[in-house]
Amino acid sequence: MSKFNPDSGQKTVPDITTASLPDIMFMLLFFFMVSTTLRENELKITTKLPHATEITKLEKKSLVSYIYVGSPRKEWQASLGSESRIQLDDNFAKVEDLRGYIAGEWEKRDEVDRQKMTVSLKADEKTKMGIITEIKTELRKAEALKINYSAIRSYVNAGGN
Repeated sequence: MSKFNPDSGQKTVPDITTASLPDIMFMLLFFFMVSTTLRENELKITTKLPHATEITKLEKKSLVSYIYVGSPRKEWQASLGSESRIQLDDNFAKVEDLRGYIAGEWEKRDEVDRQKMTVSLKADEKTKMGIITEIKTELRKAEALKINYSAIRSYVNAGGN
């Protein structure tokens, strides 16, 4: 007969395999890359969009250039005041800067897409119409004739209240 080793009866726990760990990490990385949206511009103004009942959604957002109009945020009011200001990308701008901005936006687009380019005004609901009229005049001079006014959908009930 053979001798039995008393230590051979103890079972050891096998090591955890990490072979699938890189696959899991790449799946998580891919998920977050697909689901995350990056904010393009840091808003230095406050905008509370006006309400509207007839709204259509823009089809191709890559062909939209945004002009933000509103009062500066609190950290900027000390140097700029509380009057409505124009923001193009991440910088404050004047009405005269719009033509150069539109020309730069045209250059970024393919020649085929330039005619489809839309300028979207995201103006605060308390912005005076004078600055909006000046912007529209400057956009006409820059030959940017497709203008969109951003708004929030407002639902009106049948009673008209």
